[in-house]
Amino acid sequence: MSSRKTISRLAVVGSVSAAVLLAATACGAGGPAASGGAAGSINVLVEAGGHAELTAVAEKCKQETGVSANFVELPYDGLFNRLSSEFSSGSVSFDVAALDSVWLPNFKDAVQPLDELFTDDVKKDIFPSLVKEANVDGHFIGMPAWTNAEIILYRKDLFENAQNKADFKTKYGYDLAAPTTWKQYQDISEFFTKDGMYGTDVKGAVETEWLAHVLQAGSPMVLDANNNVVIDNAAHKEALDFYVSMTKSAPPGAAQVDWAAAQNLFNQGKTAMTRFWAHAYRQIPKDSPVYGKVGTAAMIGGSAGVAGVPGPWYLSVPKASKNAENAKKFIKCAYDHNDLGIQSSLGLASRISAFEKYQDQPGYESFKPLIATLNAPATATRPATTKWQQIVDTVLVPTLQKAVAGGDTTALLSEAKKKVQDLIK
Repeated sequence: MSSRKTISRLAVVGSVSAAVLLAATACGAGGPAASGGAAGSINVLVEAGGHAELTAVAEKCKQETGVSANFVELPYDGLFNRLSSEFSSGSVSFDVAALDSVWLPNFKDAVQPLDELFTDDVKKDIFPSLVKEANVDGHFIGMPAWTNAEIILYRKDLFENAQNKADFKTKYGYDLAAPTTWKQYQDISEFFTKDGMYGTDVKGAVETEWLAHVLQAGSPMVLDANNNVVIDNAAHKEALDFYVSMTKSAPPGAAQVDWAAAQNLFNQGKTAMTRFWAHAYRQIPKDSPVYGKVGTAAMIGGSAGVAGVPGPWYLSVPKASKNAENAKKFIKCAYDHNDLGIQSSLGLASRISAFEKYQDQPGYESFKPLIATLNAPATATRPATTKWQQIVDTVLVPTLQKAVAGGDTTALLSEAKKKVQDLIK
């Protein structure tokens, strides 16, 4: 997953392939004409769902700092186009922008450093991969506002069934429990694939899950630290072969299964397990046959251990803002009261302490596994390249779809390497 759009709407992210200076799409939605309007007021540009995450924060910040936030909401694609257009023109209508993590490389030259906000205490309370991602070319350019990662959701009622426990122990030689390894995930998926149910899903239409397995196999995703294309290395193939192997225990048509389809399958009781974004645990409908029957666990691990691909959004201040001082006050306040985002519909935060505040409360059983996954040493963010979304759309997803449909994984990864090299050269 590359974005909050995928987190909240479970849809594929829009294209961010064009460089900032080339993506001069006209502004579509309304909003204040320029930044730095009324005294004590700032304009905050967010993706539509992001407003809910920041509403309570904004109310608190107004009380504490006197800074009032005027939100301008845009759909995901429209937000990228608005940002690109205004950044390239040098005249902006906003003082704070919520940026998808995959956009940081695109907009790094258009936003101000926030180094003074990243104290040692702040860096200790943000997941390591996010601290690393926020630092671009030696400066922190965005404060994480919320994040997410895939964890394991499983049918607790099935796992605790005495007959299932006995049958599983007889067949596999160990106790039935939430999986921690690839092998356990394979065994349990196979075991529950019977009587009209499948053990798991396989999402061929999105790349994130395969990339999490790549990290678990011990390799950076697609590009190494020197921007060399490593998509055909042993870890990528091992992860892809593992992912493809799960199609035996998944509903047919894996190539077309995306986040929404997978979530629907699990909530309908069609799959015993799913690797899914942690927020989905709190979104299981009360009329779902699995409501109240779901357990949670950290993401499974390969030879490199547990790993996930975080999906954070960052708050940044444009260099062209006329109200930078108040903008930074707002971002500092948003960090101070980051836990307020947990009460929103998406229910996420970015600070470790914010998640820990709720982790033992009923209804928040997904938070401990989420913290464990985001803190895992092998967890890493996506490569910092302006071409990332092009790589996803034109190489990674098509490769994955062909693989889960029965393609030769070695040949597909070799072909993918050449395509990625052509994109980034």
